[in-house]
Amino acid sequence: MYKIVKKKELNPTVTLMTIEAPLVARKAEPGQFIIVRPFSDSERIPLTIAGYDREQGTIDIIFQIVGGTTQSLNTLNEGDFVQDFVGPLGKATETEGLKKVAVVGGGVGCAIAYPVAKKLHEVGVEVHSIVGFRSEDLIILEDEFKACSDKYVLMTDDGSKGTKGLVTNALEELIKAGEEYDEVITIGPLIMMKFVVQLTKKYDVKTIVSMNPVMVDGTGMCGGCRLTVGGKTMFACVDGPDFDGFLVDFDEAMARSATYRPFEQEKREKNCRLMNQEVK
Repeated sequence: MYKIVKKKELNPTVTLMTIEAPLVARKAEPGQFIIVRPFSDSERIPLTIAGYDREQGTIDIIFQIVGGTTQSLNTLNEGDFVQDFVGPLGKATETEGLKKVAVVGGGVGCAIAYPVAKKLHEVGVEVHSIVGFRSEDLIILEDEFKACSDKYVLMTDDGSKGTKGLVTNALEELIKAGEEYDEVITIGPLIMMKFVVQLTKKYDVKTIVSMNPVMVDGTGMCGGCRLTVGGKTMFACVDGPDFDGFLVDFDEAMARSATYRPFEQEKREKNCRLMNQEVK
């Protein structure tokens, strides 16, 4: 079992946990993920590694409460233990040879974008971070992004903080202003990544997307995380999660991701009813 040494609410629906897992921390890299099971009877859920400390032997995970299992995970506190914590899985984000990169994050996807931006900054890459949220109360990791970014642009849908608009608006403005990027790395909702890719195709800027479809075993055996990339079937857990955005079939990925939403909603509501009964 793996001890929770820190728990912090980043916004009303997003939580950060630091987990004691020295073997995972020893090899973890930005872009990789773990599979966690909060309790012995829980589902397995994939969560991207949001940070790591090799000396302390810890891994940071950041998760949004969207279904029954993340809701169960959020009931645990500092000093409690999670049942399983397997990883690191997937391929690390490639940083070699890059000199100037735009990292574009949206919503809770910023939890994945941040360690990538940090690693790029540490190896001497000029990093422009463009992050977007629906509103000010949902913003996460603002100070952390500022610390590792040569340029930080905050966008909100309602204009409650930063600049009102979409991340694509900010990215296009920077490109039109003469910024030349070796690569754009975008992480967030599928629809956001789709429109980022449509934009960067117009300007012929290589774009990497981080895909996080439903995963079960993390080894490519179940097939749940399959994607069509360049006309071929690939698996996010072993072939990714990073892919060439120009080649990803986003429409198919979005259709598949919507399949499980009713089940997530049902499980979340069931958990809420059980918790309310326990409180009574």
